[in-house]
Amino acid sequence: MKHPFVRLFFASSVIVSLLFSSQAALAKDNFKICWSIYVGWMPWEYGDTSGIVDKWADKYGIEIDVVQINDYIESINQYTAGSFDACTMTNMDALTIPAAGGVDSTALIVGDFSNGNDAVILKDKKSLKEIKGQQVNLVELSVSHYLLARGLESVGLAEKDVKVVNTSDADMVAAYTTKDVTSVVTWNPLVSEILTTPGANKVYDSSNIPGEIIDTLVVNTETLKANPKLGKALVGAWYEIMAKMEADKAVREHMGKASGTDLAGYEMQLASTKMFYSAADAVAFVKGEQLVKTMQYVAEFSFDHGLLGEGAPDAGFIGIETPAGVFGDKANIKLRFDETYMQMAAEGKL
Repeated sequence: MKHPFVRLFFASSVIVSLLFSSQAALAKDNFKICWSIYVGWMPWEYGDTSGIVDKWADKYGIEIDVVQINDYIESINQYTAGSFDACTMTNMDALTIPAAGGVDSTALIVGDFSNGNDAVILKDKKSLKEIKGQQVNLVELSVSHYLLARGLESVGLAEKDVKVVNTSDADMVAAYTTKDVTSVVTWNPLVSEILTTPGANKVYDSSNIPGEIIDTLVVNTETLKANPKLGKALVGAWYEIMAKMEADKAVREHMGKASGTDLAGYEMQLASTKMFYSAADAVAFVKGEQLVKTMQYVAEFSFDHGLLGEGAPDAGFIGIETPAGVFGDKANIKLRFDETYMQMAAEGKL
């Protein structure tokens, strides 16, 4: 899921993105969405292979090509450049890559939030305060970095009190086994694997900041406006998948195997993920005032780490719109949380 950030999308991508935005305003019948492996995004694989996505696309007279991209950040880059109409990503990545790259994007589906999947782990220490003075291995400028910042803040520390060491997620488990590495921040299934090591202690995790690491399906706003049938088909398919996923163990087993684990491994990850199986629950979350505060935290972290662009004067440079209000510049809204289509699903109007 949360692979390394591209610090800032290369300047030419903004031009490409603007060109794409003008093209996307045209109505069309063929669409492409991309996803990458993560517990909360495996439903797209099931929706594709089971025919559910095709069924809903047929209902609205369109075609939807569902494409798996093995590199998470590359999937977002391709979406930002216009190769895909929609892409799975976290709220933070949506802000710092497409929105910061000038692409107006809408979080069409809020599928879940991390509720323990992301964690700070210390070796032979049991308190987060004991991280002071340590080097911390994590994927720099990722949600792991964000989790660390929020954790440090909770115990009166700051990033200057530790030394962040950028480490690929692919190398994290091996790094932890070395003598020099004493603390890591990462996500499942890596968290579960590291915690089997003697002396490994989880001292802070995303359940301490519920609702802040959000997993979404983001759609190009102009494409969505010009093609509401795309929004209806995607949301309709999603909640049919959700109903099957919640009720049928065989569906969860399929998703687990498709993600490289088994039913037990997948359900362990689900246990630390707050899935919004119900459209009504997702709508309530998106309409809540806390989402505005969360996006302010995310924007401030992103600005402090140079992720909103060289010309960004402050954390509010990019406007983020939610049903409860806007954080940032209302004249420069580039990220939108829109409950409209999820509300249709909740009311049975799809």
